[in-house]
Amino acid sequence: MAMAGLYRRVLPSPPAIDFASNEGKATGTDLLLGLQLFLEAIQNGTMEGFFKLISYFQTQSEPAYCGLASLSMVLNALAIDPGRKWKASTNCQGLGDGSMNPCWTAVSHWRRLKLKGISFGKVVCLAHCAGAKVEAFRSNLSTIDDFRKHVMACTTSDDCHLISSYHRGLFKQTGSGHFSPIGGYHAEKDMALILDVARFKYPPHWVPIPLLWEAMNTIDEATGLHRGFMLVSKLNRAPALLYTLSCKHESWVSISKHLMVDLPVLLSSDNVKDIKDVLSTLLSNLPPNFAEFIKWVAEVRRQEENGQKLSEEEKGRLAIKEEVLKQVQETPLYKHITSLLLSEDSVYQLKAEMESSLTNVAASICCQGADIFAGRSGLSDRFCCRQTCVRCYRATGDNPATVVSGTVVNGNGEQGVDVLVPTSQAKTSCCSSGKNGCSPMHPGSNDVLTALLLALPPQTWSHIKDMKVLQEIENLVSAENLPPLLQEEILHLRGQFLLLKRCKDNKVEEDLAAPPF
Repeated sequence: MAMAGLYRRVLPSPPAIDFASNEGKATGTDLLLGLQLFLEAIQNGTMEGFFKLISYFQTQSEPAYCGLASLSMVLNALAIDPGRKWKASTNCQGLGDGSMNPCWTAVSHWRRLKLKGISFGKVVCLAHCAGAKVEAFRSNLSTIDDFRKHVMACTTSDDCHLISSYHRGLFKQTGSGHFSPIGGYHAEKDMALILDVARFKYPPHWVPIPLLWEAMNTIDEATGLHRGFMLVSKLNRAPALLYTLSCKHESWVSISKHLMVDLPVLLSSDNVKDIKDVLSTLLSNLPPNFAEFIKWVAEVRRQEENGQKLSEEEKGRLAIKEEVLKQVQETPLYKHITSLLLSEDSVYQLKAEMESSLTNVAASICCQGADIFAGRSGLSDRFCCRQTCVRCYRATGDNPATVVSGTVVNGNGEQGVDVLVPTSQAKTSCCSSGKNGCSPMHPGSNDVLTALLLALPPQTWSHIKDMKVLQEIENLVSAENLPPLLQEEILHLRGQFLLLKRCKDNKVEEDLAAPPF
């Protein structure tokens, strides 16, 4: 039997120059050497972002995954949400570890992506949803002079990176549309260093800026729109750490429609006369599987990592999540929701769906964690958590850290997974699992619902007719009234909401801007 093989191509030169070339081509009195260009660019300060990018240089795992690999490199280089390592995996819920980018499922089906690749607008959408600051330009709406200025700005700084979307044919290379980050710039030769993520095909190489612009100033046949470039940097605020929206369940379309379209209509009823009516209207009309739409995030690790100790980084992330949880529970809205859920004789099925014991929640998370470690995010039904054990570690001062250890099994053996669970310290008590264990208050329906309502776009409430009720609910959900840490969390969730609406409305290609908050 025969099998297919894929081999590296010879880089057409000219027009490109191999980054590692020691043999240049004489052009007049110039000897163009790849390494010489690199050293000169370093001396001129236009390789500032190169070393961070090269530290996370990824080879696209499939011929059509160049957009994902490019974005993953840049997110890692910028240390956006440094607790996670982003990867260009497509059989998962989101770009990264499969838990934190709801836009992934919304923008593309991974089988379609594997065949046809990803569009410029969808890469921009994923970058926004990951918590990055993104400025995107299609070539027909920009100029070569502006592009050159952006290349110079990004290559003289290590806190901004440029991803180019271009057609390979202009470089006499095989293939068509492609994405790759720009790793440096040589001002005298006016050449950019392309860190080609298809390393199995071509090495990093220098190309003239005018030719790169010409390659970007082409039409993507899949969308009928021009290619272009995007500038990716960190936002002044952090991405969400504790809560995230999820599109893993197919019901996300109907749920997002309900929250953004149907709910405002329901709230326009004359029967909405106080805050309890507002919340009752919302909770009693939630669609099935609503609990699948918003999740709280627990960090996972293999049990052999650090033994029973928590690293300083783990302690720091856990402390931030617990502070976010505490701040949610201190909001007036949380008190209203808690009171309502307790007073309605368990009429809301949502509470039953969202509440579960810590061991049951952790068992599910352990399976997801084992799946991530196996590189098959989103397929956690292949694993079964055989047992869990809740432990308390003295991690941060006098506060105990709750860690659930699980043994996960599948047909190939078993694996130990730890889950770092954020808890409300005000309600945490250490008692016994046998002798000494924990009975912590982990995130539940009350605080998850509170976070969700705080994150809804402000116009959600505008149809309430009673002006006094409208003013009261607007005060309860106003992000301006929140502590800075919780405000950052909520604004990131709100951005995810608006990006999902953009996905649902099929506007990711025409609207490249960051979502308005």
